Amino acid sequence: MKAKISINTDNVISQIDNRLYGSFIEHLGRAVYGGIYQPDHETADDMGFRRDVLDLVKKLNVPIVRYPGGNFVSGYNWEDGTGDKALRPKKLDLAWATVETNQVGIDEFQEWAKRAGTDIMMAVNLGTRGADEARQLVEYCNLDTDTYYAEKRRRNGFEKPFGIRLWCLGNEMDGPWQICHLTAEEYARKACEAAKVMKWTDPDIELVACGSSSKNMPTFGEWERTVLRECYDHIDYLSLHNYYGNPDNDTPAYLAQSMNMDAFIKTVAGICDEVKAEKHSDKTINLSFDEWNIWFHSNEQDKQVPRWSYAPRLLEDIYNFEDALVVGTLLITLINNSDRVKIACLAQLVNVIAPIMTEDEGCWLQTIFYPFMHASLFGRGKALRPETVCGTYDTASLKDVPYITAAAVENEDGGITVFAVNRSLDEDSELEIGMPDGYKLYQHTVLDCDDMKAVNSLACPENIKPAEMPVDRDTVLGRHTWNVLRFRKV
Repeated sequence: MKAKISINTDNVISQIDNRLYGSFIEHLGRAVYGGIYQPDHETADDMGFRRDVLDLVKKLNVPIVRYPGGNFVSGYNWEDGTGDKALRPKKLDLAWATVETNQVGIDEFQEWAKRAGTDIMMAVNLGTRGADEARQLVEYCNLDTDTYYAEKRRRNGFEKPFGIRLWCLGNEMDGPWQICHLTAEEYARKACEAAKVMKWTDPDIELVACGSSSKNMPTFGEWERTVLRECYDHIDYLSLHNYYGNPDNDTPAYLAQSMNMDAFIKTVAGICDEVKAEKHSDKTINLSFDEWNIWFHSNEQDKQVPRWSYAPRLLEDIYNFEDALVVGTLLITLINNSDRVKIACLAQLVNVIAPIMTEDEGCWLQTIFYPFMHASLFGRGKALRPETVCGTYDTASLKDVPYITAAAVENEDGGITVFAVNRSLDEDSELEIGMPDGYKLYQHTVLDCDDMKAVNSLACPENIKPAEMPVDRDTVLGRHTWNVLRFRKV
């Protein structure tokens, strides 16, 4: 099989917002307790954060982390996670039927974020609470005034504001599973009023309104229109959520699912522009794809978890090699839509559908860690629109799926990075890359495995890991591989 990827530095999609490579920590399962926070662990620092986990998070160079949820946030009282730990209440978390100790809250998490070298995307509770609690939280986090909630932060030991700039107006409020689920009209009014008082409190923040929980929601489309028509002047982004899986064990169809992500993004962007035209507005609403990942492996085991457990093993998908390839195709899709998708969050970061797993004995990296790390490290700069010529295949629901999917980024150092996945299960691809004059390939990193179902584990943490290919020969994209090709000017 032969393919060609042509790169033109004049064919720019967009400057990539670094927040495209964000992630997510929810109070769910072992993401917080036993994940980022384990005060009795041998690697714990002075605040109880696992330093081995922090080291791995830093390797991903995650620019922003969404917190504290997720479904959890719709029943969360933020004050419970502040102040004296000895006085913090244990509460029932109805979202995940667990017990929340509140030993970690915004006081601790903002410090963890600093130590991890990341910013916070803070979600407010628009389920059981509303505009009043949201504005109070903004004051607590961001203001340097001599008013009640800013003084409350100081009394809790934090003289300087946390400076959280990006905020979510609730979570998945279109979903019947959500605590205090709302109709589109109800959410739109509630979000609009919360947005107004939050920005009146701190005009420098940015706000993300809830879009649909997935493109398969029966209200998809009309939900977006209703929310945008009500909130347009007060918000900056609209969210998208979607998870992908292979429950039917149809690998070719699974590898094609990034085309569904692409269509989802373009449809929502089109709705945003439709409402922009209705309003005769000069303002463009961009997108925050703030929940995306693979999620299906753990569905059955999660049904066995007893109710009201503390930090149980929930949503602990163990990712195989084909999952890593799909994550690679999804990252390529996000880069190729970076003109509209400015923020994206791999859900989640530690233990819960995550690239990083922990046990008392240590940490290990899941297969999906590597494409995410490569994109985060080398996918910053200007996204270029590659022209890819290759063969195609059909699935039951998608036609003309290209065997090769690729993204290209002109990096800040003047080099160019090409990310490419060969979806073919049978054939290597001889690749011709048409580059501007003066560029030379100097690094070709590959994630490859003959066994599509192979996994990493604590016992075999390097069963699947990247390898460096020789660059002094014709470029080949091996069958079912993730590839990072880096070029420098000569």
